[in-house]
Amino acid sequence: MGKIRILLADDHETILRRVRAVLGEEFEIVAAVHNGRDAVKDVQHLNPDVLVIDISMPILDGLRAVSELRSKGCRTKFIFLTVHEDPDFVAAAFSAGASGYVTKLSITTDLVPAIHEALEGRTYVSQSIAT
Repeated sequence: MGKIRILLADDHETILRRVRAVLGEEFEIVAAVHNGRDAVKDVQHLNPDVLVIDISMPILDGLRAVSELRSKGCRTKFIFLTVHEDPDFVAAAFSAGASGYVTKLSITTDLVPAIHEALEGRTYVSQSIAT
């Protein structure tokens, strides 16, 4: 089996670079986009194993993008990577179809485990907010 294929969606290039650095050795980054509309389009076209997506993005926010993909029967796993630690955002993410919820402050410790948990059919929430 080849590397796990990841699509990244965040409107901040600094975050995309950081995520690439964390995931690049173990995973194949198939694309990186800057808004939810492009995330929907590229997930449908590239069929990645996992979409790592921010909640707050231009054109189409991450929650709506994931809801749209889920409603179309997409088999990609969804991991939200966000600054939002509010329980309402966590609940909205899982309601939209998330398998994981990782805070941007926890990229280096939580993102890889979240991806593995999602691919095993489990859910993951950053330890900093998992109370």
